[in-house]
Amino acid sequence: MITFTPLSGAARSSQTKPLAYLLQVDDVRILLDCGSPDWAPEPAHTIIPDGSEEPSYHWETYCNSLRDAAPTIDLVLLSHGDLAHTGLYPYAYSRWGLRAPTYTTLPVQAMGRIAVSEDVEGIRDEEDVGEEDEAKVKTENDNMELADEPASTPPPKKEGKKGKYVATLTEVQDAFDSINTLRYSQPTHLQGKCQGLTIIPFNAGHTLGGTIWKIRSPSSGTILYAVNVNHMKERHLDGTVLMRQAAGGVFEPLARPDLLITDADRTSVITSRRKDRDTALLDAITSTLSSRFSLLMPCDASTRVLELLVLLDQHWNYSRLRYPICLLSRSGREMLTFVRSMMEWLGGTVSKEDVGEEGTGNRQANKRKRNDDDGDDEALGAFALRFKHLEFFPNPQALLQTYSSKDPKLILAVPASLSHGPSRNLFADFAAVPDNVVLLTGRSEEGTLGRDLFEKWDDSQRPDDKWDRGKIGSNIMMDGVLKLRMNHKVPLQGAELEAHQEKERAAKEKEAAHQAAITRNQRMLEADEDDSESDSDSDSDADEDEVRQALEGDLMDTNGDGGEERVRRKADKGGGDVDWGIDGDEGLTKQLSYDIYIKGNVSKSTSFFKSAGGHTTRFRMFPYVEKKRRVDKYGETIDVGMWLRKGKVLEEDAETDEAKSYRLRSLAEEDARKAIPEPPSKFVTSEVEVQLACRLLFIDMEGLNDGRAVKTIVPQVNPRKMIIVHAPSSATNTLIESCANIRSMTKDIFAPAVGESVQIGQQTNSFSISISDELLATLKMSRFEDNEVGYVTGRIVAHANSTIPVLEPTLAIPVSERAVAKPLTKSKVLGARPPVKLPHSTMIGELKLTVLKARLAAVGVQAELVGEGVLICGVGAKGQMASEALEETVAVRKTAMGKVEIEGTVSEVYYTVRHEVYNLHALVAA
Repeated sequence: MITFTPLSGAARSSQTKPLAYLLQVDDVRILLDCGSPDWAPEPAHTIIPDGSEEPSYHWETYCNSLRDAAPTIDLVLLSHGDLAHTGLYPYAYSRWGLRAPTYTTLPVQAMGRIAVSEDVEGIRDEEDVGEEDEAKVKTENDNMELADEPASTPPPKKEGKKGKYVATLTEVQDAFDSINTLRYSQPTHLQGKCQGLTIIPFNAGHTLGGTIWKIRSPSSGTILYAVNVNHMKERHLDGTVLMRQAAGGVFEPLARPDLLITDADRTSVITSRRKDRDTALLDAITSTLSSRFSLLMPCDASTRVLELLVLLDQHWNYSRLRYPICLLSRSGREMLTFVRSMMEWLGGTVSKEDVGEEGTGNRQANKRKRNDDDGDDEALGAFALRFKHLEFFPNPQALLQTYSSKDPKLILAVPASLSHGPSRNLFADFAAVPDNVVLLTGRSEEGTLGRDLFEKWDDSQRPDDKWDRGKIGSNIMMDGVLKLRMNHKVPLQGAELEAHQEKERAAKEKEAAHQAAITRNQRMLEADEDDSESDSDSDSDADEDEVRQALEGDLMDTNGDGGEERVRRKADKGGGDVDWGIDGDEGLTKQLSYDIYIKGNVSKSTSFFKSAGGHTTRFRMFPYVEKKRRVDKYGETIDVGMWLRKGKVLEEDAETDEAKSYRLRSLAEEDARKAIPEPPSKFVTSEVEVQLACRLLFIDMEGLNDGRAVKTIVPQVNPRKMIIVHAPSSATNTLIESCANIRSMTKDIFAPAVGESVQIGQQTNSFSISISDELLATLKMSRFEDNEVGYVTGRIVAHANSTIPVLEPTLAIPVSERAVAKPLTKSKVLGARPPVKLPHSTMIGELKLTVLKARLAAVGVQAELVGEGVLICGVGAKGQMASEALEETVAVRKTAMGKVEIEGTVSEVYYTVRHEVYNLHALVAA
């Protein structure tokens, strides 16, 4: 049975992002995508509950549901490398226990890592997300897990100060390093709890490495997860394999799934032609730059920005423009380095340009030109992705240091939502300059500044020119005042800096004292262990004398001389021991162990319980540290840490002074390079009023299917059941109505809301049995796809020496186990027994008349399709209607699903056609 629950991005929802769905196939729980919302929505879209100072965000329900489900998930599948599909995975992996095996393609892993890293860096540079508190709780939780006693209650959840679940860069790297990568069309048979499931990724388009997931289950059939698909070929990507334009239909391995999970976000949208969109975009850019003004294009950090860069680079080279293209992104160079290393995943026109269209005569010139550039380009050699006109800047300050604000330039800044980071900081100054152009290429997420600007532009257009009517709108002149909340990180100064330094100094002293106490206790334990081994061979009287002398020395020597004498005496006594290179105060701390029995009249005490010989004498001890010895089946366990520390001391002693000084100097230099001291700073929030004077234009460059494509592709896929996700109410109803008008389309269409579970299929129970050798020898198996199917009749017998029951033939059952037949009270009469249906053969598969026609042509039988679902075979296919022609004619009809009729006279053609029909099915003989 299949159970589907949307955690976020459901159908008929006002918030269509992020995407995260819980799919349960029998007992296996699968998480489809794990996206993150935009963590910095506009204040106008946040709600502050009554009696609370903290705002309430729309993602709290989604995050709470994912936190509860994360430890129980068995498999994670990621489809695209943007924030809407992978943004929350690092946080859930590191802090919510989402440690299930995760699969995706190599580009999705790389692009997702870059997108999430860029996002978390931008957020953490502007806001306090409570990293210290969360790290403290994580440490406490780890300590609780390491404890011997199991916790009766789960550890308390400590959330971020503002309810924002933003991971650290280290957590992002660790999470994406744990992902398993696959290639397109690579079947993977899962093991463990997921045994029996097979997952296969296919190209989805839209983003580099975008994936359609095909999940095959032996009990639930085939499940297809296809969201954010693009069938159109772009400049850097090929279209999805779901539609094969050459074949004129759906890719056969993806056709007719048992369940299709797809999105309907753009079902009611009509997209304009790609040529018109590209022309409008380039004309707006060229005219603005020629007028000595600048453009700001908000973009994402890894996925759709590639299409823009390829388009702009081609236009710059063709028009020979000299204006700079500036990319404001911390990870821009890293992103292009990854893309150049994954050229086999690219498509469109990029792969052709990479080979070079100038012929073999210019190979040496290309080689020399490549050698003039940086080493990364030389190693990777991607000509189409060199972007000679592109310049990288980590922040707006670096851009202003290179180019004046009055210089015409094209600026691509992240993120696309204008919610934080370089794009928002630039917009505050950029929008106040008349005739500057803010060019939007996507609608962004609900509640962000990018979405507000898009809605303002769309409302200003005429009804026929709106973005979803297939037309290119015109730019508008913005006016009025826009209030923006700006977050900054500023260095501490004056009294705040002194207070911070004093606090850090106190914290360091406290930490140093804590570490010293831990080190002292460890050394005391090691000294006590050495003392116990050496003292076991001495006499008790000698021990008493030594203790008395030590006590007298403690009372008499108060200036430290007695302590040195005791250390010397201890060293003389254990002459065979090795000096571990610990001297000075550390050696004194090690040798002065208080784990001793203090003997004497003043220290004796009697026990309450009596013994056979009278009162048992006890000796007081202070202070006393009991060392618990851990014992396994081989004896006492070895403290590996102690031996490693001692071995390290021996290695350091064996080093020469020159080698030691060189090693310490190299380590210091490496630490100095890695650790760039950041000045103490604080987070400041300010309200800025922006006088809008720039122009605003929107051109759709999202690279997704529109309503016409969705309404065409889904019926051709022809699923048996379908679930709609990631769509507003209007788009959901439009797709359901479109499918209802198609007679062959399924009527089992579901559109669950967030948190609503949909159950598909029936609960099935699987049992394991062993087929006896005698019965297995009589089976006739037929191959169907990847399985072998056969019909068997037998009796299940449980043997005492086996835990798995055995299926044996009915004739092989011993006589003693057979039921003794009761004598019949009536005489046998012909026909007295009730009629019993005889077993009949079963044919598995679906007949396709086009495939049958091809097979008949291969064996020399001509066939033609006549009408709908009728194939005429033999002489009648040539158009001859004579009586002798009818005798050699056979008609094959598909009357209903699973029913095929073969009509014709008994002839050689009839048996040939029937034989080919049988060969197209798996025959399970009764």
